[in-house]
This record gives sequence, structure tokens and C-alpha cells, in this order.
Amino acid sequence: MTPALQKRQAAFKAQPQHPVTPDGRYFVVRGKLWRMANPNLAAAKKAALVSELIKARSAVRSAKLRGSQAEEAAAHRAVDVVKRELGERGPVWWTDGALDLNRHAVKNTPYAKWYSGLRASRRRGECA
Repeated sequence: MTPALQKRQAAFKAQPQHPVTPDGRYFVVRGKLWRMANPNLAAAKKAALVSELIKARSAVRSAKLRGSQAEEAAAHRAVDVVKRELGERGPVWWTDGALDLNRHAVKNTPYAKWYSGLRASRRRGECA
């Protein structure tokens, strides 16, 4: 494993740099919800999928730099396959019947009050 890959995987395992909803289903970036990976995946399986995802994203970048639309499309499909296996796309991994709010503006979801309170407490310096 290359040092760059080790660094990326270590960052993935570290504390999230974006707020995570109280139920652990989403993280928030620039006011938008993004689905978390399925927490029920075995650690080894998740690590293998993250490694595949890194390679697929690298293939997207390489194809863009070469200007190869066919290779880029194939690489994007590979990213999608891995994200579905991680549970970040496709059918939801939770079983309580709650809707999938992936890519929704947090202000238009049931998480709006939680996020508003989180932002207010950060402005007051109450949390890191």
C-alpha cells in the first residue's frame, strides 16, 4: 500500500470533519446532507471498498486529464458501484422506513432544528 493511500485511509477512519446527524445517517457539507456509509459493514470489507473507491476516483481524474470521455464514464460507473456497496447510494441501509434525504438541503428536512442549533452553538464558541 502506498503512503498516499495509507494517509487517505487513516483520514477516513479519523473523526469526521463535518457534522454528523444525531442518527448517524448523514453528514452535512455546505448545508447539504450526504449519506454515510453503512455502519454495519465489517471493518475489513469497508476498508477494501474505500481502497476501491480511492482507485476509482483516481481513474476519473486520470481520464479527465487525458481527455478520454469513454474512460471517464467507465471510471464514474466504477465509483457509483463502490458507493452503492458502501451504502452511500442506492437503497438505504436503515430499516425503520425513514425517507432517504441524501443531497437534500438540511434546512428543508427534519434535521433543520438540530443543524440550526449546532450552527448557533458554533457561532457562540460552545463546540469545536
